Amino acid sequence: MSDYLAEYTEKVLSGEIITGIELKRMLRRLKKDRESDKYIFDDSMAKMRIAFMETFCRQGKKPFYNIPPKLLLWQKAFFTALYSFYRKDENGNKSVLRFQKAMLLIARKNGKSAIASFDGFTELAIGSGGEVICCGSNDDKQAKLIWGEIGGIAQRFEKKPRRFHKNLSIVKNNFNENECFRMSSRTRDKDGRQIDKAYIDEVHNAKDNELYMAIWQSMSTKDDPLMIITTTEGFVNGGLLDNELKEIRAMLNGETEVDDYLAFLYTQDSENEIWQDENSWYKSNPSLDVIKKKSFLRSNLDKAKRDKATRFHVLCKDFNIHQNNALAWLSPEDYDYKATYDLEQLRGAYAISGVDLSATTDMTCCSVYIRKPEEKTVYIIQKYWIPERKLQDSDDKQSGAKYEEWALEGLLEICEGNEIAVDRVADWLYSLYENYGIQLYKCGYDVRLSKVFVNRMKELFGSEALEVIPQSPKYLSEPMKLLEADLKSQVVNYNENDILKWCLSNTQVKVNDFGQIMAIKIKEQPSRRIDGAVSLIIAYATYRMYRTEYLDLYS
Repeated sequence: MSDYLAEYTEKVLSGEIITGIELKRMLRRLKKDRESDKYIFDDSMAKMRIAFMETFCRQGKKPFYNIPPKLLLWQKAFFTALYSFYRKDENGNKSVLRFQKAMLLIARKNGKSAIASFDGFTELAIGSGGEVICCGSNDDKQAKLIWGEIGGIAQRFEKKPRRFHKNLSIVKNNFNENECFRMSSRTRDKDGRQIDKAYIDEVHNAKDNELYMAIWQSMSTKDDPLMIITTTEGFVNGGLLDNELKEIRAMLNGETEVDDYLAFLYTQDSENEIWQDENSWYKSNPSLDVIKKKSFLRSNLDKAKRDKATRFHVLCKDFNIHQNNALAWLSPEDYDYKATYDLEQLRGAYAISGVDLSATTDMTCCSVYIRKPEEKTVYIIQKYWIPERKLQDSDDKQSGAKYEEWALEGLLEICEGNEIAVDRVADWLYSLYENYGIQLYKCGYDVRLSKVFVNRMKELFGSEALEVIPQSPKYLSEPMKLLEADLKSQVVNYNENDILKWCLSNTQVKVNDFGQIMAIKIKEQPSRRIDGAVSLIIAYATYRMYRTEYLDLYS
């Protein structure tokens, strides 16, 4: 059998296989260490494990369902490096495995979770006996992926369960008493375990090292512990992944003497190369053309050129370029343009509204969305409310608020005392009907602080006019993208409302792991009000939900 690590190293360093600088540094280090008197290199166990995986593991996902995997050279090289370096004992003989920790940083859809499950099942099946294997992740659903697939491989291994047993909490080998369980940040009683081997998946979203340390400390009594981290890059700044990468990069740069951490970092050398050279994509996607398709990446990048949030997500997840978890949403030229109307132009129109309610510190805003079938223009009417105490006790003015001026212009209503009487929002909506015949069809709102508002709305419009729109990326991501596109196309006529301009200037975008976006305040500063933007996004969400029915009202 081939020396997989040597073959892979030769092809990488010669340029036959394209990788980034960080992986080359690791491979050069391993090549040098093979000749070191400090370690013994013996790849017999690695070859046995690889052969076992390719013979007895059967995959669980289409189009490879129930087919044994054919590991790629990079995967074989990773396992060879992990299981072939041994430390020497005091007599110079082979002792424990050198590596106690390993990180595989790789772009999504390159098979990282799959090979972790293959290795986990191999440990379960042919491990030394009495081992405790842990599958961990910050999120319980993610932790269940590798653990569940290990159980799935066990079930596909034998038609009638004899050797392996699986229930809701563990997968167990009845012959050698190895067992595998899962753990997440939400797991109670994380301490006190006796873990031999752990797979921690997608650490990029861990803000702290609580789970990591609970697992690592549980290995303290073991002679041969091994923790394997598999992850893509993420959006959390200063979290667990950032701290681990800081340690790894110091090692790769020769700044520390750490030698028990194996790091296969599939990273790009720059962002520019992604847009200029398709061959550079192999640096973060070593399974490209086999598992992951170039057409998939081309499609993602094409969309990323047009959509800021998509670009943010694609660079992070498909190319392992770290991104901050928030970015500016709009430039001033996107929303600061000439467009006005007179309310008489909207007389007799049908309307959809979105409401962002508050009680004390924030503004309350109601956005009214009007669109006529024969026009591209979207007309927006807005009204704001603040408690009186904000005129004296507030940092908002330093952030650009001009409450007294806006109140004189009729854009804002100041409520006496410390609270906003949110039933006034419903009264204002009804005043549009009384004065201009503007008929409300649906009003989107979040359930928070809504009881008084809802009761008044039911009195004036009936319960059928109300629609709950939760303030979460699941419901507001696409409406926010649609609003962005409409603003950039200058089809939104919001009558040059200065408060909305201020709110839009204060709005950043936060992107989650699914590419969904959410409006947040710039640097999460409380005085940077975004209520006008949020209520408008809720109005857009309500319109998207009832678009057909709304436009049919004009028929």
